[in-house]
This record gives sequence, C-alpha cells and structure tokens, in this order.
Amino acid sequence: MKDKRIPAAKAAATYIGVVVGAGFATGQEMLQFFTRFGPLGILGIAVSTVLFTLFGFIIMDLGRKLNARSHLEIIRYTGGSFLGFFMDLLISFFLFGSLTAMIAGTGALFKEQLNLPSLAGNLLMCILTAVTVMNGLRGVVNSISLVVPLLLISVIGISLYSVFTSPLSLILDHTSSGGDGLITGWFLSSFLYVSYNTLISVSILGPLGMNAKNRRAIKYGALLGGLGLGLASLMIHLALAVNYSEVTHLEVPMIYIAGRISPVVRLIYAVILICEIYTTAVGSLYGFVSRVEGIKKVRVGEKSIILVSTSAALLASQLGFSNLVRYLYPLVGYGGAVFLLSLLYVKFRRNRLI
Repeated sequence: MKDKRIPAAKAAATYIGVVVGAGFATGQEMLQFFTRFGPLGILGIAVSTVLFTLFGFIIMDLGRKLNARSHLEIIRYTGGSFLGFFMDLLISFFLFGSLTAMIAGTGALFKEQLNLPSLAGNLLMCILTAVTVMNGLRGVVNSISLVVPLLLISVIGISLYSVFTSPLSLILDHTSSGGDGLITGWFLSSFLYVSYNTLISVSILGPLGMNAKNRRAIKYGALLGGLGLGLASLMIHLALAVNYSEVTHLEVPMIYIAGRISPVVRLIYAVILICEIYTTAVGSLYGFVSRVEGIKKVRVGEKSIILVSTSAALLASQLGFSNLVRYLYPLVGYGGAVFLLSLLYVKFRRNRLI
C-alpha cells in the first residue's frame, strides 16, 4: 500500500486487534497474568496499559522512520546485527506459534462450544486467514478494524452485567493465589504480558507506522490502542474476579460467564470469540509471511508462502492450545524483554526519535 492514509482510529483498532486473540478473549490470559494476583491485578493492568501505549508509539514511529516492511528493519535497528539475528528468529518462531495457537483455539471452540468437529474450526480459520492476508496490509487493517468494535462491545457488556449482578465486595475479597512457574509476581507478570504481545504486534505495527497518515495519527493510534487494551483487560478482570471460584480452573472462563446470562449470549460470544481469534491469526500470518518473503534465497511467490505456512500451522495445531498460554507465552515474554529494553534504549538513550 503506497498511499499513507491510515488514520489514528484504524491504527488503534489494528493495534488492539493484533494483540487480542484466543488467550485474551477467552479470559485465560487475564486469569493467568492478572486475576490470580487478586486486587493487585488491577495495578498490573494499569502498568500494562502504559507500556502498551509507550511501546506501540515507539514501534510505529520507528516503522515510519525506517520504512519498515516487516519486523526485521526494526529489530536490526534496535538490536544490531548480532542481537537482531536472535530476536528475528524468536519473533518469527512466535508468529508461527501464535498462528498455530489461534487455529487450535478455533478447533477447540468448535468442539466444546458449538458441538462441531474441531477440524472444521481449524480449516475455517486457515481459509479465512489465508484469504485475508492475500489481500495485503489494507485487507489486514480493514478486517481487524471491523472486528475490534465487536470485541469491545461484547467484552464490556458481558463484564458490566456480571459485575452489576454480583456483590462488588467480591472484587476486593477476591484473594490472590500467587505466582507460580514462569510468572512469580504481578509486576513481572504485567511486563511479560506486554512483552510477548509486543513481539506479535511489531510485525504489523512497523508497516502500520510506515503507512500511517502522519505522526499525529501514530501518537493518537498508540494512545487509543493502549487505552482500549487496558479498558478491555480491566473489564475481563472484573468479571473474572467476581466469579473467581467458579472460573479459576476453566479453559474458557468468559464463555462460562456469558452462559450465566443466557444460552443465546453464550452462543453469540462464541462467534465473536472466533472473530477475535481471527484478528490475531491474520496479524501473525501477515508478519510471518512478510519475513519469509524478505529472505533473498526464497524464490517462491507470496501466495505460495501463505499456503505453505497455513498448511504447516494446521498440522502443528493438532498438538493443542492450552499449554501455549501457560508456558510458551511467558517464555517468549522473557525473550521479548530484551527487545523492549532495546526499544527504550533507542528512544531515550540514543534519542534518535524526536
């Protein structure tokens, strides 16, 4: 896309859409990274909101300055050739892993919530994602921009209903179950949450910054995107907090909360959930394909790369979904912390972005 006409609202919606996905919309990410820390989870969400805004702006502004076509230009600029090489591998790996998780998550939803074969869900997500990415960045931005309002409306609506129909004291009485495994505290948890999500979004945010209407659109796109992510996260957290004892061991806690309203709301949210998974799948595939296409030794066309990548992710998705949220995401978050620190160095130490 050669004309730089993406406004702030679309930039913000795209940012939100790339970050949200199966883990976010099911409530599993909020449960693992925030709600289990009790009221301190709200502080964690506040920290993540600030970080999403900050890093969203830095990445899009770098994308504008470097004319970034993928994440490669940005990580080489921030990390140099040596560190950039390893960050490139990590991001490329996680983009493919994220695509795989979204395909697997759709299959699980089809089986558990719609009573349909999981393979049907896998194939549907593969086809929708591949077709969208074949239409280029404009197709990615437009599709994500359409889905994000549904995400915000549904999440806020279900969460408000749940909070207002439950004793507010449950939010404060909700006790922390503490950290374990790879996540040991609320502040570290909020940083890791932003870290791995930034690794997903950099492959879209870089080109998005290059194609933004102007620098003002980048600033407000990052601000609105960060605030939107923070608001949606807070709403999910509150809904989970007032239902904590019932949802703490569930794979898809937000579906359970929607079902408490009515079976119809449960079904509607399941469909919206699939749409939200689709936004992250699209962003992940676009980023992965852009990177593979940039390898000089690759001599096949873009459509062939899309088809091969999607087919490989379909096969890998048969390994399952839930363990990715619990183990892979925090692990990649630790690796992504190096990237975030590099971004801060570029912004404040080298002071090359004005």
